[in-house]
Amino acid sequence: MTSLPANSAPRRPLIIGHRGTPGYRPEHSASSYELAIALGADALEPDVVATRDRVLVLRHENEIGGTTDVEQHPEFADRRTTKLIDGHEVTGWFTEDFTWAELSTLTLRERIPDVRPDSASFDGHERMLRLAELFDIVRTGSAEQGRRIGLVIEVKHPTYFAEIGMPLDELLAAELAGSGFDSSTGLVIECFELTVLEQLKKRGVDARYVYLLEKKGAPADRVAADGKSARPFADDLTDAGLDALAKRVDGISVDKSYLLPWTKPGKAVRDLVSRAHKRGLDVFTWTLRPENVFLSKPNRRGDDRAAFGDWESEFAQIMGTGVDGVFADHTDLAVAARDALNTEG
Repeated sequence: MTSLPANSAPRRPLIIGHRGTPGYRPEHSASSYELAIALGADALEPDVVATRDRVLVLRHENEIGGTTDVEQHPEFADRRTTKLIDGHEVTGWFTEDFTWAELSTLTLRERIPDVRPDSASFDGHERMLRLAELFDIVRTGSAEQGRRIGLVIEVKHPTYFAEIGMPLDELLAAELAGSGFDSSTGLVIECFELTVLEQLKKRGVDARYVYLLEKKGAPADRVAADGKSARPFADDLTDAGLDALAKRVDGISVDKSYLLPWTKPGKAVRDLVSRAHKRGLDVFTWTLRPENVFLSKPNRRGDDRAAFGDWESEFAQIMGTGVDGVFADHTDLAVAARDALNTEG
């Protein structure tokens, strides 16, 4: 199954710091990644998008109005615009309209301050990171912890970026060349679009490749090619779909609702983990979060959206499916749930 090498092999499932550990620090900040390592993450998950001068930066989306203080910079007021991103109208400020030098003048802020006020208390303390800077954080953290920390890089909106002349496969391949990160050091590359994963393979990027699947809709690369007739994500989770994926990628990563016992996924995704494993595919899931607003209804406690519900039960239910890796916002809670599961086992 999935291999993120370490001096001593990590227990399953792997705990992947989702944008660092944004339950405690603003996502994609240096302190978020560093804290995730300190709390026991086996790997870190950055999202990558591009700047106007083709620098790969770490943002969940190319729109940065909700996660930086760009709105407070009058010199950038005229950059606010509306764009069509993967079929959706989005208004705000976009990384591709800024140089790296300009973006480096911004500071980060918590994306959901009403749910995570403690994290929001760190607003304005840190700046955006380039992917190359995360490489240094991983190297330093691995040395300090005496274990190897893996990288799970998510490529964001590659069809959109290719259409505006910024092929993310080219930029990422160049960034990784000579970095020392490859499949032997735990490098995984993931995306909601298969096309860019195959483009990276053709460029000789040595990594394990994971296909992300939404609960609804169709991947942007298929929509760009086939329009309204594009096959939905659900097709990929049938037996025939998994057979096809096993020839193209090393694993899949799905919304956690596919793995919870009270959901009714239908025939296409029933027993998803075992069916994928039979085909040699790893299975990851996202995102483990303890707050009521993110938990499934049976695990919520009370009416406070920000309060922690019965996250222990939900995390245990998901990990008990045999999933290979989980993405988590609170690294320490995911590690604790895994420890409890292994103790009970």
